[in-house]
Amino acid sequence: MTSALLNELEATQRLAIALFEGVDRADRCRQFHPDLSPLAWHLGHVAFIETYWVREVALGDDSVTRPLHDLYFPERYPKRLRSYALSDADDVVAFATGLFDGNRRRIGEMLGGASRHPILNNDYLVLFLIQHHAQHVETMRMALHQRAMQHPAPPGFRAPGRLRPRDPGAEWLAFGAGETYIGYEKNDAVPFDNELARHRVSMAPYRLAASPVSNAEYLAFMGAGGYSDARLWDADAWRWLTALGAGTPVHWRRDADGEWYQIGLDGPQALDADAPVQGISRHEARAFCAWAGGRLPHEREWEHAARASTRLERSTGRAWEWCANPFYPYPGFRAFPYDRYSTPWFDGTHFTLRGGSVHSLPAVKRPSFRNFYTAETRHIFAGVRMATDG
Repeated sequence: MTSALLNELEATQRLAIALFEGVDRADRCRQFHPDLSPLAWHLGHVAFIETYWVREVALGDDSVTRPLHDLYFPERYPKRLRSYALSDADDVVAFATGLFDGNRRRIGEMLGGASRHPILNNDYLVLFLIQHHAQHVETMRMALHQRAMQHPAPPGFRAPGRLRPRDPGAEWLAFGAGETYIGYEKNDAVPFDNELARHRVSMAPYRLAASPVSNAEYLAFMGAGGYSDARLWDADAWRWLTALGAGTPVHWRRDADGEWYQIGLDGPQALDADAPVQGISRHEARAFCAWAGGRLPHEREWEHAARASTRLERSTGRAWEWCANPFYPYPGFRAFPYDRYSTPWFDGTHFTLRGGSVHSLPAVKRPSFRNFYTAETRHIFAGVRMATDG
């Protein structure tokens, strides 16, 4: 293992601590959204999971982790109760810092020893932990975003820019029919289980937009009555929309003059007309495509295009991009290193997203990485890129 990987692991550890310590103590154990755990739980969880794999699995020592299984294994403790179990935030920082430092030392000792657990082979354990922590760092940022949205703009606030609608005029990248491979390119330590096994698929001709849908284009959809036209929404989506009463991306606001702005992690800020829209559900993404004359891409179209086009690859990574298909196991799928990372979500209600957001760490920004959420989810940093048949 190179020192660079241990340094990257330490960087993700420190980032999780910094996000936690960057908020008032009163907010560290609060739950800001029903689908998001408190910051204190996330910090404790990443330290626990790291220690579980390093000490309990690799070294056979469960003295630290066994008493915490019920709190920090997500399936064992409901999100709505986690705030009450973490009343002393200062203890969480000390707990996490001590475990992080000890775990890095133990990993180094194991790698230098004569015998070691197979999970250390090919740097798998450290690469897995880096990516696990990266996903929780982004989820912590989601919680901070929800926190910011609970605080109104100061009196007299005016939007710092003027967002004007722009009719969608996608520039298309065309891809012909043929055979291609989907999934991680090499069966080594980097991919998660749902990226494997790499397999061959037949592709029909298709076109993918060179850029994701922008804020200005999405405003045109809103102005054209997209949220009130039932023809653009399937039955489930229309029921969701009617019940929620949504009419904008989740973090958009208007000032007293009717100008649009957004709530970012740090509060009110301008909406960049050219930036990818984000804060929309799959329902909204699909309705936009129907209005604009396109459709959502299948994730294999997305991955194929990302590998084949450097231009498309350069335009990704600013907002997760909803795909058309449910999250599903690839042929030859094998759960690893544990059953519950992917398997429970092959349920037909979770849909795939690709590409990463501005809040994603580089460790999870690769063409084969698969994110997955239910269609109504809006608190993630997700937008849309249109596709059409070729």
